[in-house]
Amino acid sequence: QVQLVESGGGLVQAGGSLRLSCAGSGSIFIFNAMGWYRQAPGKQRELVAAIGSGGGINYADSVKGRFTISRDNTKNTVYLQMDSLKPEDTAVYYCNAVRRVGVTTYHYWGQGTQVTVSS
Repeated sequence: QVQLVESGGGLVQAGGSLRLSCAGSGSIFIFNAMGWYRQAPGKQRELVAAIGSGGGINYADSVKGRFTISRDNTKNTVYLQMDSLKPEDTAVYYCNAVRRVGVTTYHYWGQGTQVTVSS
C-alpha cells in the first residue's frame, strides 16, 4: 500500500524559511508527478507546486520566486523549499503523488503538515 509521509512543517516568522519533505513508501514505481497542495481555513485546497518525473515544474503564481520544488526519484521523495514566507502562506500543506496507468489516474495524499507564518 502506498503511503506518503510528510515532515518539516512548523511555526516561522514572516520572511523566514521552511523546508517540507514527503517520502513515498510501499511502491516500486516512480510517480508520474509529485507536488504540494495547501488548504487554509475556510478556503479550498489549492495547488502550490508540482514536478513531473522528467523534471517539468509548475508553480502557483502566489509562490513563484519564493518556493522551490524538487524531487529525488531514487527515493520517491519530493521537497518544497519555502523562502520569504508570508502570513498568507499559513495553511495545512498536503503532499500529492500521481500515477498514471493507461487511462487511469491514481492520486495519493499525505496526512498534511501545518505551516504557520506569524506577522
